[in-house]
Amino acid sequence: MTHPYASLPARAFWRSGVAGRTARGLEDVWRPKFAIGPATPIATFGSCFAQHIGAALRARAFNWLQTEPPPRALSPDHAKAHGYDLFTCRTGNIYSAKMLRQWTDWAFGRDKPADEFWESGGCWFDPFRPTLEPSGFASCEEARVLRDFTRRAFARAVEGAEIFVFTLGLTEGWRHRSDGYEYQICPGTREGAFDAQTHVFHNADYGEILADLGEAMATMRHANPGLKFLLTVSPVALAATASGNHVLVAAMESKSILRAVAGKVARANENVDYFPSYELVSSAALSGDRFAPDRRNASVEGVAEVMDVFFASLGPAPAPAREPERTPQAAADARCDEELLEAFAPRA
Repeated sequence: MTHPYASLPARAFWRSGVAGRTARGLEDVWRPKFAIGPATPIATFGSCFAQHIGAALRARAFNWLQTEPPPRALSPDHAKAHGYDLFTCRTGNIYSAKMLRQWTDWAFGRDKPADEFWESGGCWFDPFRPTLEPSGFASCEEARVLRDFTRRAFARAVEGAEIFVFTLGLTEGWRHRSDGYEYQICPGTREGAFDAQTHVFHNADYGEILADLGEAMATMRHANPGLKFLLTVSPVALAATASGNHVLVAAMESKSILRAVAGKVARANENVDYFPSYELVSSAALSGDRFAPDRRNASVEGVAEVMDVFFASLGPAPAPAREPERTPQAAADARCDEELLEAFAPRA
């Protein structure tokens, strides 16, 4: 008598598929839905872990799109300090599906960008990317013009890409109470002033995230019918939570919801795939430790393992233009604005 399990491959069983293996030692862990080659135009956006994907694509001479490149006069370090070379354009970290929907609606005229800017000491900051200019913009008008420049650069990224990579990072966020738009980080933690009458905490649930992600994708597909999406979930835990739960519990709930949404969307759409970066870093079952000493960020080696699995799954490819950076400094290359919240933690 036969049954469905009798003909399953080794990858379907824990003992043969996982036990005793490292992340690099996993076989057939990801089967890409669509071809991705060195010439494929790829845009990358999302939370801070998406920065590692863009850097790895660039290091291996893949066609990583840059629709808002840095001025030639800026050194690489200064370019990153001003938000260049992190994502395909200078959106900064897009942590949530709600924020992705905002940028998409702004880029394609479905909604007008919120006319809100923060002044501090004669300098101006954009609430949707407040760390973009470390010293702020010289005027409110400059901040408005440069946000509009990035809005158009985001539209070009969508129109010019064949693959749109998006890393889901957070369910928690802070919104404008009456107008509903979401900030990148809580007002007052970096710039701006917190006002409990204006700013409200929101922890998005599964249905909300599914709807926001679906709407954003539909708008992008309308602009570029051939666009395909590759979703990932960041393994980087929350730096802090306003949910009332312990941060460990809040982080697990958040990542579980995001992972469930990503899986649902990928299963339901032929043009959407999911790459398991979250599992490759976070699974305690895999041999080795892929977290940095803070137990929150992925280690340099962990990131390297994830990207090695990614490129190995794509099949034979040209040798990288240069070896990806694997020194301790590489762990700090991902700019994570949410880490600012750690400054407010009580001293032990």
